[in-house]
Amino acid sequence: SVDFAYDYSEKNRFRVNLFMARGKISVAARNISSNILPFEGLHLPPIMADIALQPQGIVLLCGVTGSGKSTTIASMLDYVNARKAVHILTLEDPIEYIFEDRKATINQREIGLDCLDFKTGLRALVRENPDIVLIGEMRDKETFEAALHAAETGHLVYGTIHASSTTQTFSRIYGLFEQEEVEQVRRILGYQMRAFVYQKLLPTLHENIARIPAIEILINNAVVRTHILEAREGELREYLKSIEAEQTGMIDFNGTLVRLVEEEYIHMRVAQEASPNLDELMMRLKKLG
Repeated sequence: SVDFAYDYSEKNRFRVNLFMARGKISVAARNISSNILPFEGLHLPPIMADIALQPQGIVLLCGVTGSGKSTTIASMLDYVNARKAVHILTLEDPIEYIFEDRKATINQREIGLDCLDFKTGLRALVRENPDIVLIGEMRDKETFEAALHAAETGHLVYGTIHASSTTQTFSRIYGLFEQEEVEQVRRILGYQMRAFVYQKLLPTLHENIARIPAIEILINNAVVRTHILEAREGELREYLKSIEAEQTGMIDFNGTLVRLVEEEYIHMRVAQEASPNLDELMMRLKKLG
């Protein structure tokens, strides 16, 4: 199969996948509007602004294909673009949202068109002197190694990764590396991770809102760093539910589902189907009455 972007007009582009099915050429095309919505327009929490303005480190958007990761990152970059005079460099396959320079200078490079592959684009990164780097997808060891190196050398790195929660993201990352390399990667992540944001789009009860993101946010602090360095990432699931985590802007997934049900954005059945822990969700919903 082949991935590419098609410019239909100045305001509309399509992300296209061309593939063979039953011996014939088939195509799947997804419309990408040039309109980049702000956080509130995407129903994202205000803490996303703080995450977007981090000075350096790694910020990962986690979720399955079609969960809105690219749209959220576009909103974050546009937020920075409106506020900071920085150099933003993107490596995408293909380019989705087109940015216009505001306060920031933005260079968007498409894999296969502007550079041969992610490896080549990342190798050239240092010479291009960016402050912020977007790597379209963290899909292999070499890409993630380059992202870690960029974060260690003072860049803010945005990326996406396929994972089913913020805490499962750690095992997804470690799975890219050989066993003897994991401890070093863990140590770098402990100090360079800024936030993992997991999201899943859910159908709503509102006619004018087709889907709404259910969000989970894990932000690095002293407690999270200790858990990472001591290889206790799995225990962060419980920490996400704590008052301390909530006060620092963290959000656990079931907490988001409870809020969306309470505010009548989604049906309880939708929340039940999306929940990673149904028993806990039902207990929290019962407390609402």
